[in-house]
This record gives sequence, structure tokens and C-alpha cells, in this order.
Amino acid sequence: MTLYVWGRPRHFPALPAPAVRYFDVAPGARVMAHCHWQTSPAKHPTLVVLHGLEGSSSAPYMLGIADKAWTRGFNVVRVNQRNCGGTEHLSDSLYHSGLTNDPDVIMRELIEVDGLRAIGLAGYSLGGNLSLKLAGEYGEHAPREFRSVVAVSPTMELAVCVEALERRDNWIYQWNFVRNLKRRMRRKARAWPGKFPLDALPSVRTVREFDERFTAPHHGFRDAADYYHRASAARVIAQVRVPTLIVTSQDDPFVPTAPFRDPAVAKNPSVTVMLTPHGGHCGFFTAERDGYDGYWAEQTVVDWTERHTKTENVERRTTNEIERGE
Repeated sequence: MTLYVWGRPRHFPALPAPAVRYFDVAPGARVMAHCHWQTSPAKHPTLVVLHGLEGSSSAPYMLGIADKAWTRGFNVVRVNQRNCGGTEHLSDSLYHSGLTNDPDVIMRELIEVDGLRAIGLAGYSLGGNLSLKLAGEYGEHAPREFRSVVAVSPTMELAVCVEALERRDNWIYQWNFVRNLKRRMRRKARAWPGKFPLDALPSVRTVREFDERFTAPHHGFRDAADYYHRASAARVIAQVRVPTLIVTSQDDPFVPTAPFRDPAVAKNPSVTVMLTPHGGHCGFFTAERDGYDGYWAEQTVVDWTERHTKTENVERRTTNEIERGE
């Protein structure tokens, strides 16, 4: 399922061309997003979407969600993580799986500058971990405009995911991730001469080795194990208070299901887990019919977000706030 969905060509003729938007998320760090705005954006709910490891705003699932959400009346903001989507030159730093600063800054700008009143956050894989972690870090103090989260195949407990990735039968995924990570580091070094030494890069064979030699030291973690522990949403999932949906499968090749059965998840009334027998990693494909393309996880993202960010609620809330002088 995973490889089939990853490799299947897709087209989105109904999705309008995006507007490019840059967000200054930290000193020396800028990220690029592709935005699809409805007429009068503040009168519509907004879906912010985060991609997975070594993905980009142009990943097929990012476009698939955008296409479905746009049709349902959403503004859509497809975010590139730092350095992703050909943006290595925009930031003097790397990204990591728990870097919630960036989506936090983006959402706050959309609220404070754009006046958006209802925002849902959705993430796939690494982006799912980021979405859950941000919601947990907010806890009781989330911006009131932040209405919902959907995490698809989230790497919520990074250590067990990396351990699963190292199984022999997952060599193709490991190879693909490492190949892309190494390519990105070479591009990064060319964009910032002298700042990112690559001496250790040729010997890297696994994601763990890459994180040990590059990600962890760059971000001030003691080592890869420390990084995995501190960057995992599992540390704060019990504190999530916005309506949150986790979509994951029993046959995901490198996201084990045990973390989703943990009491911190199971006993949190704000978190719903949809655990399916099949779906692989970010796959979740079923039969096409009557104009429906079969990508039901994407449809579920939009359904859940719409439930908690309905347009009429946005307009009603805006009117009430004006009447109260807010």
C-alpha cells in the first residue's frame, strides 16, 4: 500500500495556482508556503498542512488535501519545513522532527496579521508529530482560533519509529530517506559555504547515523537518543486540549501502534485514534468511484477539520467579537 500510493501519479486541475508566502520564523530562518486563498479569506476556515521527512509542499498528499479542502471552502496553507521545497538558501539552520516553533509562528501570523478566525492543523508522518507536539505544548493555552488537529501516520514516538525503520525488511525506506537527507545536506553546504561541514556524510548509512552526526549536534541535543526523546509528541500528548484525530494503520512499516495505545493517548478525551488494519505509511487508499479519488485519509482530514472549523461558526464568531468590541 505504501509504495503503491507513494508512486502513483496524480493531477489536480481544479486546484488554483498558489500564492507564495514567506514567514520569518526565527532570526536567520525563513520558510516558504504555498497558499490558496478563498475570496475574503477571513470569512473562511483555514487548513495549515505540514509534510513529512524530506517532503515538501508539493508532495502529492499535500496537493490532494489542498484540492479537497479548497473545494469545501477552505483557505489552504501548504508549508515547507525549513530547507524543504528548494529553500535551503532561506535559512541558516536545519529542521528537525520536533521544531514546533515554525508552525507556531506561522499560525500566529495568520491570526494576528491576516485576521483568520478558525485554523485547523494537519500533518503527515513527521508533520503529524509536529502537529501533535504543538497542540500538546499549547495545552490549555492554545490560541482560540486554533480549532483542530489531524495527524496521519504520525511518528509520535521517534525512537520506536527509527528502530522499526532499521529492520531488514524496511531497507528500501531507510535507503530512500538517507539518500534524500544526504542530497539535502550537500545542497545546504553549497548554499552556505563553510557552515555545514560534510566530512561525516559519506559514512552515514541510516537515519539514526544522520541524526547522530548532524541533526542532534546542530540543535543542541546530547545525541540522537536525546533528540528522539525530547522531540517526540508522546512527551506532551496528554496535554492536548483541542479536538485531535490520529489516523494510523496496523501495517505501517515503521510507525508501530503501541504508542497510540498508551494511556496518555487513550485516556485523553480530546484525542481520537482511528487505527485501521491496512493503510501502510500515509497510504490509505480505497476504490475510486463517482469522482472520488479513493484517498480517504485526505478526505478524513478535511471532514474532521470542517467539523471543528465550519464557515458559519467563523462568521458568527467574528460578528460576536465585533459586538463585544474585541
